[in-house]
Amino acid sequence: MNLYCCLIDLKDDAKALAFAKAVDDWMQYLQSQGTIGTWRLLRRKLNLAAAPYRDFLLEIEVRDLAQLDAAFRLTGRQTEEIDTLHRAVNALIGQADFAL
Repeated sequence: MNLYCCLIDLKDDAKALAFAKAVDDWMQYLQSQGTIGTWRLLRRKLNLAAAPYRDFLLEIEVRDLAQLDAAFRLTGRQTEEIDTLHRAVNALIGQADFAL
């Protein structure tokens, strides 16, 4: 099992609940396509974290790097559904860092 982590800060005008809903829609789609395993979205509270931490932590489990590659390839497809779901998440992100 591999864990893909995304540390995320929202844009100043973005709403946390809208972001959580957009992430849920996108992750459920990726799961339905078999390109990710389980996932969870965590939110920092009361600004209690060291400087490198962001407002949200998105953890995505994948079996192996081939499954993660499949998720990236799926994301790169040019379909209206994928573009809409992906854009709904990305439009709210101000900054993000990633780790595997």
